[in-house]
Amino acid sequence: MAASDLSELPRWAHELLARAPLGHLSYLDDRDRPRVLPVTFAIADDSLWTAIDQKPKRKPPARVRYLLRRPEAALCADHYEDDWSRLAWVQAIGSVELFEVGTGDVERPALEALRAKYRPYAEGPPKGPLIRLRPERVLCWRASEG
Repeated sequence: MAASDLSELPRWAHELLARAPLGHLSYLDDRDRPRVLPVTFAIADDSLWTAIDQKPKRKPPARVRYLLRRPEAALCADHYEDDWSRLAWVQAIGSVELFEVGTGDVERPALEALRAKYRPYAEGPPKGPLIRLRPERVLCWRASEG
């Protein structure tokens, strides 16, 4: 199934995004080679948000440089188990914006959503920047209707 934004997703797909502990963010690097990075993420204001946290990274992190150069990305979250009749995935494709933490009201709901979903963020919020993916196309699939 394809949708133009998160609000058009079936309930199961929206729930998969809300519950998935991990997503995979894909983007193009400075030589237009594809990159995929596992990320934490949350839904806020009809967008998917991820953050640069305190774990060791290059300065600035490569994904920030690449997304500033070409602000487009996709995020895929999936459900896997050995019972293949229960497989499912959701992929959001769209434009990206970067926000410094604490610079405005736009990122406040995103920080709250990330802190509610991930205990480490509740204990120490990410330093940022925050990455907002505004879905322009959302694809979803599951193996069965059950």
